Amino acid sequence: MALADVLDERRAEPAPGERPGRWQQALHRGSRRLRIGVGATAVLIALTSLLTVTTGSDEQPPAAAPVQSAPVPSTPSPQQPATLFDDAKRDLAMQLVSSAENSSLDWRAQYGYIEWNVEGVAAENRGYTAGLIGFCSACGDMTVLLERYAELAPDNPLVPYIPAVRREAERGMGRATQEGLGREFEAAWRAAAQDPLFRRAQDDRVQAGYFRPAVEQAIADGLPVLGQFAYFDAMVMHGPGDSAGSFGGIRAAALRTAPAPAAGGDVQAYLTVFLDVRTAAMRTEVAHRDTTRVDTAQRLFLQQGNLELDTPLTWAVYGERYRVNRPGARPVLR
Repeated sequence: MALADVLDERRAEPAPGERPGRWQQALHRGSRRLRIGVGATAVLIALTSLLTVTTGSDEQPPAAAPVQSAPVPSTPSPQQPATLFDDAKRDLAMQLVSSAENSSLDWRAQYGYIEWNVEGVAAENRGYTAGLIGFCSACGDMTVLLERYAELAPDNPLVPYIPAVRREAERGMGRATQEGLGREFEAAWRAAAQDPLFRRAQDDRVQAGYFRPAVEQAIADGLPVLGQFAYFDAMVMHGPGDSAGSFGGIRAAALRTAPAPAAGGDVQAYLTVFLDVRTAAMRTEVAHRDTTRVDTAQRLFLQQGNLELDTPLTWAVYGERYRVNRPGARPVLR
């Protein structure tokens, strides 16, 4: 990972009544004008009698000055609970992920990040790790990303490398090579990161492949913002799927021990189990045995009872400390 770059940084109208007739209107206005003390009642009765015996007359009583009634306060609608889909919360989620994936809160500066065998473990070599959330050449998600970029920009500088990236995905983790890639590919990736369409392609892939499915599943499971982030971060590291080491397998194992809140379970109890299962899955890989992105971040927030990820937030990952003082604050772009 890159060196840590800790950067700090969002009356109800009274329901209208029936429309009165013109005499009734005049009566109403007149009664308001004449309603003074006890004598107002007698005048009102007299006007009512006059109305009864003058049916059909076109003559109208003099108009009275309108009297405004006091506004009726409206009842505020219940506030919708926050979700990770809220802009400020999503931005915070990306900062949290970036602190673990790129050792920086400045997630917008990571479109051009690319590194070969970042973990340094040959048996778990994922090939090139690059971009916002560490798309890997040996894991298949980089292939999907480059194909999306080619849809947006058919003549982009990374198109020539798609066949080689596909071959790396077929080889899989632990058998990755730099064949057909190498320094020229790295330079082309960094150059492409200046293209808004490449940044859009990365945003699209994060949203469709990781963020949306994770957050939607968390909401369906009845989880608050912290749980939604826990699902997202697990999806980023472990990928979708149903194997024991994938997000789906981790969630399934947690559900066998504790029911989700949507099924009547307790939020704290379920999230504790989910994080336990996840750290156990992480420890099966040499490169992921450091579980601080869970233990000194997500588990810390859970112990603090900060289920909505309210700021300020302070956490640590891989020995580096981070702090976000307020939602929506932007780190300075490099």
